[in-house]
Amino acid sequence: MTTKLTEQELQDLQRYAELSQNMRSTTKVKNMTSTKGNFVPNQFVIYTSKGKYFQSYNSIIALIDNSNNVFLDSYYWNYSRTTAKYRNIFLDELTPETKGKIKSGEHKLVDLN
Repeated sequence: MTTKLTEQELQDLQRYAELSQNMRSTTKVKNMTSTKGNFVPNQFVIYTSKGKYFQSYNSIIALIDNSNNVFLDSYYWNYSRTTAKYRNIFLDELTPETKGKIKSGEHKLVDLN
């Protein structure tokens, strides 16, 4: 026995499917974690459809886009010791390496804020 859906039920199913798709592509924010596995306050990784961002307090520090290009905020990228510590973790590199990649043009300095 087959059940025929009403026009309203079909519209509701379509709306549900659209909402489900949007839910999968929404922005997600996660606290960074310390070496001991604890959440670190004010240090975040933001996942978007464009890539992932590192945010320290209220400032966007870095973006790794979906093609693995790295963009660093020209003002905040090396703002403080704490910012540098978690930026290094985010980029999986130390500050001298980051400076070298900026100098070579591999990492781009841009306005992210």
